[in-house]
Amino acid sequence: MVFRRRRGQGLGAGIEDSPMTSKPAPLRGFGLGLRPPHYEAILAGAVRVDWFEALSENYFVDGGAPLYFLDRIAERYPIALHGVSLSIGSADALDRDYLRTLRRLADRVQPRLISDHLCWTGVDGARLHDLLPLPQTEEAVRHVAARVRQVQDALQRPLVLENVSSYLRYAHDTLPEWEFLDAVASESGCGLLLDLNNVYVNSVNHGFDARVYVDALSTRHVRQIHLAGHSRSLDGRLLIDTHDADVPEAVWRLYEHALRRYGAVPTMIERDDHLPPLSQLVAELDRARAVASAVLDRQVA
Repeated sequence: MVFRRRRGQGLGAGIEDSPMTSKPAPLRGFGLGLRPPHYEAILAGAVRVDWFEALSENYFVDGGAPLYFLDRIAERYPIALHGVSLSIGSADALDRDYLRTLRRLADRVQPRLISDHLCWTGVDGARLHDLLPLPQTEEAVRHVAARVRQVQDALQRPLVLENVSSYLRYAHDTLPEWEFLDAVASESGCGLLLDLNNVYVNSVNHGFDARVYVDALSTRHVRQIHLAGHSRSLDGRLLIDTHDADVPEAVWRLYEHALRRYGAVPTMIERDDHLPPLSQLVAELDRARAVASAVLDRQVA
């Protein structure tokens, strides 16, 4: 089956609680999401892409075409693994079979980074196949942080968590989203994958300044950036994280702001639907390179 992405202790505890025996080289530069329609084009010749991010669950198989292509591409390019099923925020026990399968895949392709989402995807054994937001409370911070440490122990690798888009807020939230995200990283020792499209979508849906969000996160936590597109709901009231369009101008402007805040962070164009030819995505990735170069060169000057 091929999956498609849809949409403790005190708050100062760190990664020393979960020592890693495997320290992969860091990601650098600019990447693309690895999608099956592009396999052949990637292997046909050199592509102006520094690394590819593979959806972990697409390769939870013992053989066949998906693993064949992943192995071939991993011989040429660094790989990041990006999951959608960890359900780190659920009240259910962690799925140990899932973690064992993910570790086998990581041992096989030696990813530079393993990520999933700061969300829950089901409870009581039911899977809802969506990335559902968590209550933004200190209790939830402690719950997630304890589970992150268990995951890192099981994988013997660091975990990176991505902020998700949302269309509602919990009545008993006590922390703004950016404080919640930063607190999870601080307590657990995990890194953050900052999806700037999700930040922008949530800023419109919930009425906050996206730049405040970016400025509030600790620079040491942000390990990767996603750029993507979105659409508007039929009634026009909400932005929807569809990842099926080019990166919009508002997200490019937010990326410039993030570069000024964080410096050079590995950046990826994420496209999950209405996939254009690989060459079109590479051209969009070239724009990210140009934006980063312009912002960072000005900072040096």
